[in-house]
Amino acid sequence: MIHVVLCDDHALVRRGIRDTLEEAGDIEITGEAGSYSELREVLRSAVCDVLLLDLNMPGRSGLEVLGALRETHPHIRAVVVSMNPADQYAVRCLRAGAHGYASKAADPVVLIDAVRVVAQGRKYLTADVAQMLAESISEPAREAAHSALSERELQTLLKIASGRRLSEIAEELMLSPKTVSVYRARVLEKLKLSNNAELTAYAIRNDLV
Repeated sequence: MIHVVLCDDHALVRRGIRDTLEEAGDIEITGEAGSYSELREVLRSAVCDVLLLDLNMPGRSGLEVLGALRETHPHIRAVVVSMNPADQYAVRCLRAGAHGYASKAADPVVLIDAVRVVAQGRKYLTADVAQMLAESISEPAREAAHSALSERELQTLLKIASGRRLSEIAEELMLSPKTVSVYRARVLEKLKLSNNAELTAYAIRNDLV
């Protein structure tokens, strides 16, 4: 039996994933968490072979959680399950310590396959993600300018390009508006842009939104 813990801040999403995985027969959900603080408590007692982790949660970011898990629970194999575009986040997550990356929009069978693959000690990669990973290794010089952004900076860029106000971004990421303004300023500087309109145009040009 493969023991799985779910970490997603949306209870309905967790319920859907739970129902999907438990139909597999060889997978048991041993715990659920809606935040990193809850996850820490769950992992104190729950048996966990595979962790299904949402990338965007209140407070600590998904990449930070992956880094922490490598230190505190190195035996746990994490699969990031996210709505974020794979071409912008999958390689980042794998580099941060994830064993796989799956889209919430994918066929439910994908999650079952991902859990089984990583439980065997292997990486779960779709063909597209494997190609992106190969290109990032063999042709690093061709990486776009936004590849130098931190996770929070990239999140800020994507949300601004999607029409969010700074106050809305701050609320979604559980940060202060001042902190979000700092991230915005860093993004503008790193991408050599001047305003939100140029940020949006950059995001559209690079297929980020």
